[in-house]
Amino acid sequence: MFEPAIAPSASLLGLLQRGRGDGTLHALAAERSDALAALEECVTRDPRRDWQVENRSLYYARLFMELEAPLAGLEAHLFDAWDELDTRDSRTGLTLAVLGRLGGYGRRDALQLLRRYAAEGCNWAWALDELAVRDSDEGLRGLADAVLARFPEGPEGDTELRAAIRDAYEPRPWHLWAGTHPRVAAATERAPFDLWQRQMSRPQTPEWSTEAVLAWADAEAEPSLGAGGGGGGVLAERPEGRATLRRAAAAARLLGAVAGPADRPALRLAAGSGLPGARCAALRHLSEVDDPELPGLMELAADDLSEAVVDFAVDTLGRMRGERILVHARAWASRTDGSRLADAAARLLACAGGPEDAPLVVAALHREVSRSGPDGEALFALVEGVGRLAAGQAVSVLRHIYAETVCSQLRLGAARGLAVVDPYFATGAAVECLWDCEEATRELAARHVRTSGNVRVLDRLRRLAADPGEEAEVHAAVRGRLSAG
Repeated sequence: MFEPAIAPSASLLGLLQRGRGDGTLHALAAERSDALAALEECVTRDPRRDWQVENRSLYYARLFMELEAPLAGLEAHLFDAWDELDTRDSRTGLTLAVLGRLGGYGRRDALQLLRRYAAEGCNWAWALDELAVRDSDEGLRGLADAVLARFPEGPEGDTELRAAIRDAYEPRPWHLWAGTHPRVAAATERAPFDLWQRQMSRPQTPEWSTEAVLAWADAEAEPSLGAGGGGGGVLAERPEGRATLRRAAAAARLLGAVAGPADRPALRLAAGSGLPGARCAALRHLSEVDDPELPGLMELAADDLSEAVVDFAVDTLGRMRGERILVHARAWASRTDGSRLADAAARLLACAGGPEDAPLVVAALHREVSRSGPDGEALFALVEGVGRLAAGQAVSVLRHIYAETVCSQLRLGAARGLAVVDPYFATGAAVECLWDCEEATRELAARHVRTSGNVRVLDRLRRLAADPGEEAEVHAAVRGRLSAG
C-alpha cells in the first residue's frame, strides 16, 4: 500500500485530511458528490501521520451523518483483495473506527458491516472491539462460531485463542461466549496464568557493579528490559538505534542503583571516550545526578561520529532540568551553526527556560519551520514552548503551523499557543476549532471562543452539548460556557 498524498491545505480534501474544523464547514457547503468523494478518500486512505495518537473517527463519522453518506465505498475498501495482502491495522483501522462511531449514532448498516467484517475480514479483532461497546448481546453471540473457527482445534489453536482473548481491547464478547463455548471458558481461565508466567520470566542481568553494568551496556544481545528510560526521535526510527537506546537506558537505570560518588571518574571516562553503549549509559546517569562536568561531555558526544551517541546525547539533554544546564543551553542555543546541540538546547529552553529565553525559542521555531516545513518532529517542543513563554512574536509562525500541518496533535499545540499570544484567537481560529477532529482542540475552543452575538458559535456549542458521541471533557467545557450565558 502506498502512503496517501496530502492535498494542499486550502482544498476540501486537504482540510478533511488534516481534520481541521474548516474541512467540515467546507464539505457541508460543497457539492454533495465532491464532499462524499473527499470523505471516502480520507476514511479509506488514512491520512494521519501517526494513526495511534491522532483522532479522526468521530470527525469523519459526524460528517457521514451530516451528509447521510452511504457505506458502499467503505464496504468495497474493507473487502478489497488488499485485505489479504496488507494486514496492517493502519489499512482498515480508521474505516472500522468510523463504522463503530456510526453504529453508536444508530446506523444499523454500519453495525451489519462490522459484523460481516468481524466474521470474514483479516482485521477482525478490531471490528470485534468496535462491536463490543455498541452491539447487542444477541448480535455478538451470532459471531461466536465464525470467530472461533479461526482457531483450529489442538494445542496451537488453543494457544492462539488464549492470545486473542488476552490481547482483546474489549473483553465483553469473550465473556459472553464463555458461557456457551467450553473452549473460550478454558482459554479465559488459562490467560491469567500465561500472563503470570511471562511476568515471572526474568531477563539476564549484569553483575552488581558499575564496571559490569557498563560492560553489559555494550553486549551484543538486545535485552528484554523495557525502554522505560528511553524514547527519542531520530534514534528510535532505526532498528540498531532502538537497540542501543533500550540497552543504554536500561543500563543507566541500573547505574542509578549501583554507582556511587567513588565511581564518578570511571563514569566520566566512559562518557567521554567509552564504547557507544557504555558512553550513552554513563551520559544518562551523569545527567540524572547533575554532574558538574556533564556540559563538556555533552559537547563531545554531540560532535561524535556515531549517530547513536549523538542521538542519545541530544535526547538526554532534552530530559535535563536545573539552572546549571540552562546556563549552558542558552549559550548553545545562541549558536548559528545549525548543530544538533543548538537545536536540542533550544528545545530544552522551550520546556524549562524562563521568559528571557523566548527570543531564542522563537528563533529556533522559525529555523525549524524553514528547514523542515510545518510538520517537523522538533516542532512539538518549540510550539509548546512559545505558548508557555507567552512569546507574542511567534503569532505569525504559529498561525502558519496551525493552517498547514498535517498532524492534528501539532495543530492542537499551535492552537494552545495562539490562545495565549494571539489577541484574535477567540473570534478567529477558536471558532473553527469547535469543529476540529481533536477533542482537546474542541475543548480549548469551547473555553476560549467568544459567544456574544455569534449565533453560529452558540448553535455549535448546543449541538456539542447534546451529541452523545462527544467526549466528557468537551461536554463539561461546553456546558460550562452555556450555563455561564
